[in-house]
Amino acid sequence: MIWVLRRCVIAPLVVALAALVWFTLPLWLIGAAAISPIVPGRLRPLRIFWIVIVYLTCEALLLMVMFGLWIASGFGWRLRSAYFEGIHYDLVQGTMWVFFREARRVLRLSIESEGPGPLEHAGRPILVCCRHAGPGDSFVLIHTLMAWYAREPRVVLKDTLAWDPMISVVLSRIPARFITPNPGPNENLEAQIAELATGLDGNDAFVIFPEGGNFTPQRRQRAIDRLRRLGMERMAKRAERMIHVLAPRPGGFLAALDAAPEADVVLVAHTGLDHMVTVGEVWRELPMDKRIVMRWWQIPRSEIPAGREERIEWLFGWWERSGSTPG
Repeated sequence: MIWVLRRCVIAPLVVALAALVWFTLPLWLIGAAAISPIVPGRLRPLRIFWIVIVYLTCEALLLMVMFGLWIASGFGWRLRSAYFEGIHYDLVQGTMWVFFREARRVLRLSIESEGPGPLEHAGRPILVCCRHAGPGDSFVLIHTLMAWYAREPRVVLKDTLAWDPMISVVLSRIPARFITPNPGPNENLEAQIAELATGLDGNDAFVIFPEGGNFTPQRRQRAIDRLRRLGMERMAKRAERMIHVLAPRPGGFLAALDAAPEADVVLVAHTGLDHMVTVGEVWRELPMDKRIVMRWWQIPRSEIPAGREERIEWLFGWWERSGSTPG
């Protein structure tokens, strides 16, 4: 039922909304321009409105193109073939290029990459672990992997993102998984993650966010309390020293490591999207005029411990490294 709602109700509504907004665009622009002088920030309503228009247009166009591809594939018969999978990766990369181009131009957003990065892993699959710190960081990471490092990402995302029809459709046609951070007793998330990480090739990047959600002080405290409930007092004390990140949940990462024994590991920390948790904080921070700095660390597979407990210690150690100071 939920699948029908997303594909047959919400997706057509998005396309119709985009058409309506473009049809009435002059009125929207006049209204946004009229209130811009009385709202703090340099043309804040007008700039934000344009970015919303760009995203809505990209979403509507991509939904229509993917509907055409569904027909061209024999009404879904060959949709998961390598040929159509490659087309969908190209669509994602092109859409993100357009959106981030406008974000740089209109919101004055800049993205910088520090460290060796995945370029040194040419010809080898990589497992990418990234912190969560604000809205849009997963999009920034995927854009960077595809545009700068020519990788085809396999992504593990929260199931709430599946309500976005564009994300739901495109990630059902390329390797990806929507998961809930708090699964039920009959859900084996580690098995799902292991399945997704199986069979990585030389230009693949398996992407996972071990924290399970965006950082907030409340979630940080809940993560510490959860460790204490599990009797892991030493890990809880270590998590208390991580003031900028949540304590990682290692199960999914360990499952991916076991499923992709040939893959190296890339850890990513970033700063620039912090302190935008609530709607009010997002509004105050926009237009962004932001500089997002991504720091990459590459760890050859030979340096990853073999035992489960040793790997958990290793992951916590890296999270402490990125979580004791900003970014």
